[in-house]
Amino acid sequence: MRIFYYLSSCDTCKRIAKELSIDNSITQIDINKNPITNCQLVELYKITGSYEDLVNKRAQLFKHNNLKNQNLNEEGYRALLLEHYTFLKRPVLLYDKIIFVGNSAKTVLAAKTFLDEK
Repeated sequence: MRIFYYLSSCDTCKRIAKELSIDNSITQIDINKNPITNCQLVELYKITGSYEDLVNKRAQLFKHNNLKNQNLNEEGYRALLLEHYTFLKRPVLLYDKIIFVGNSAKTVLAAKTFLDEK
């Protein structure tokens, strides 16, 4: 399974997709138009082992709902991810059983290095 989860209105996601040379061999899913499903989320969880690692804690909704001060467990993070697309840390590149989550320079470089070796 090769999927690139992104937000089409996010310039950072667009820049990273271009930098990684995401092409038609990788399914591109705009999470605004096609919100992540429970099955897709479970697949990501199987690899990361954590719903929390998939949550964008810098999302406006995260701050607006004051979730930083709540003691969320894995089920709470899972519910957030299914509730609204902005809670997913993005972009997410799933390449077979390898996953890259987020837009940090370190993550993007690791993804680029990985893809360049393929």
